[in-house]
Amino acid sequence: MQVTLSAITHPGHERANNEDAFAFCPDIAHPQWRHDTATVNHPLGDLGALLIVADGIGGFNAGEVASDIATHTIADTITVETATKAVSSGEFQEERCTELLRNAIANADEQINQHILSDFHTVGMGTTIVMAWILPQCTYVAWCGDSRCYLYNTHDGLRPLTLDHSFVQELVDKGEITPEEALTHPDNNIITRALGDVECPSEPEVTSLPTQADNTLILCTDGLCGYIADSIIEQTVQALYRQPDKCCSALLQLALDAGGFDNIAVGVAHLSDARPNFFQKLMHLVKQ
Repeated sequence: MQVTLSAITHPGHERANNEDAFAFCPDIAHPQWRHDTATVNHPLGDLGALLIVADGIGGFNAGEVASDIATHTIADTITVETATKAVSSGEFQEERCTELLRNAIANADEQINQHILSDFHTVGMGTTIVMAWILPQCTYVAWCGDSRCYLYNTHDGLRPLTLDHSFVQELVDKGEITPEEALTHPDNNIITRALGDVECPSEPEVTSLPTQADNTLILCTDGLCGYIADSIIEQTVQALYRQPDKCCSALLQLALDAGGFDNIAVGVAHLSDARPNFFQKLMHLVKQ
């Protein structure tokens, strides 16, 4: 199986600085982390690929520092050694992989808090986090805050894999407002969990799903999903899901066209069958 990873970020039209961040590694067994806009296609190895998106919070209180610390700390935590130990744990693999993702987020939370304690100028900074660890048999998604992960495939369309840790999501869960009303609710910027709260440890959630060819994962900050309805996101993904770079750019443009009121970060991972199709096999025979 092949995995194609792409990510992009933009400050938007209203903000002077960009507090969003992303990182991805196409092969944990041979870690080459990317923190810049790029597209990489790579065979899906035994230790999988990892994609991270973070939304720094705190305005002038260094939200971009928090998101940067988070992505780099997670990259430093999910190493060849720790991933091998988790993946090789037999019947306990799901438990160990989930534990590793939780530990990575806890480490990022601790590093952010240590930075806050050492620099009073950064008091109030924090970040959301969402990440997908794509292994050959299973994909794990972990998150804390209101940055999201969606799954798209041609059979089921687009569906969210994460549930926002936010005030408006609680209202939706109670049936007091609809998901459409949540987009324009005056309190839709209030999150209930994040990294960087010195008085409350992060409480990430983790979910899992089978890894299948033609699945596409879309990770984003609320600069996209906080302003664009899922149905519109789905239309864009449906047209471009096999081309993660173009899909990222088109989703970014959706957010900018809607006003670009917030920083935006989007990461897309597409899985494809590495086996040659009939046409490729035929061409190979002809060349012989």
